[in-house]
Amino acid sequence: MMDYESQLRLQACLDGELAAQEAAQFEERLANDPEAQALLGELRMTRTVLAGFEAGVKLPESPEFFWSKIRREIEREPRSVGDPRRGSLFAAWRRWLVPAGAMAAGMAAVLLIGRSEQGPETQTSLTDSGAFTYHDFAARTTLVWLSYPAEEELGGGEEADTLD
Repeated sequence: MMDYESQLRLQACLDGELAAQEAAQFEERLANDPEAQALLGELRMTRTVLAGFEAGVKLPESPEFFWSKIRREIEREPRSVGDPRRGSLFAAWRRWLVPAGAMAAGMAAVLLIGRSEQGPETQTSLTDSGAFTYHDFAARTTLVWLSYPAEEELGGGEEADTLD
């Protein structure tokens, strides 16, 4: 199999771009390499086909004048003064704040969704041990059980002492 360099050298030989000694060496190799001969045949056939399609297009002006017009258009374009990688202070803040804001919004959404998907919640108040509160957020219901009279008010602690 021909490597890329050999293929380029074959194309250069076909175009007459190789030195005489290098061309002679390549011709010797070509005589012993059927793959190189096949590639040379394809390149010659492609050159013949393309030669028939070359249209005789002539520019209305000389190539030098044509390229000078292009150069003048390029030079007319305004050049940037600052470093193109450096943006404004607002752009720098925006590059930092947009991801941070997106992350904060995502966390808030997770917390809100997690809170709304919770089942019923039960709370007890430490200051009032006689009340029991039940919240069902899905049904928008809150129930409070009051266990009055509380044992302390009935003197339950005193009764326990007298039984001993």
